[in-house]
Amino acid sequence: MFIIKRSLLLLLILLFIAGFSIPIKKDRFFYEQRGEIVWEVPTKDKKLSLTFDDGPYPEMTNKILDLLKKYNAKATFFVLGNKVERYPETIKREIAEGHEVANHTFNHVYFQRSISQATIKEEIVRTENALEALTGKKPLLFRPPGGYYNEQSIQIAKALGYTTIMWSWHQDTNDWKSPGVDKIVNKVLNNARNGDIVLLHDYIPGSMQTVKALETILFELSKRGFEFVTVTELMNTMINIPIQ
Repeated sequence: MFIIKRSLLLLLILLFIAGFSIPIKKDRFFYEQRGEIVWEVPTKDKKLSLTFDDGPYPEMTNKILDLLKKYNAKATFFVLGNKVERYPETIKREIAEGHEVANHTFNHVYFQRSISQATIKEEIVRTENALEALTGKKPLLFRPPGGYYNEQSIQIAKALGYTTIMWSWHQDTNDWKSPGVDKIVNKVLNNARNGDIVLLHDYIPGSMQTVKALETILFELSKRGFEFVTVTELMNTMINIPIQ
């Protein structure tokens, strides 16, 4: 056994000398350690972030904003550039009421393997330009549609000044499927913990399930003592504890 272990060690040394290296596994741990992707935030504070994708969509977004205001809750809206141009007043309201507006591409393009670097950059930059023209501020957070990412998309976003934000795996409500108000509510309430990033949507034509679920979520979690903050505010509470 000793001879086998010694032989393997010598083989690894020879491979290293010859210019070979062991491939790095670029998984969640890899990207979290580098600070390039955030799924949730290790924190002792009783805070979490509600995030809304694919808007703005006034018919739904304004109702969500009304509820957030009622409960003094702040949220992060990952917006599409084409909707920013169509519904600028909704974006202005989000910002005026203390919410965070972040980049979610211009056309909701999935960053799968076949996508080009030029398309990735264009999708991010077009939304950035639309938001800067409207608000005078550059967004700093980016979420890839569908949660699709790869090494090139992460590095392009980083080079453009963005941190890529995903969501807590236990807080994917699948509300875009309109699964029923109770299922959306139970997904959030049964799994709520400090530092969660909750995935919701404010563009679901023909469905108000998310709006109805949100009122119960806000009411119940407020009773439990949770504070609803933007993703950036949540990240500012981060402490160095193991990811669960």
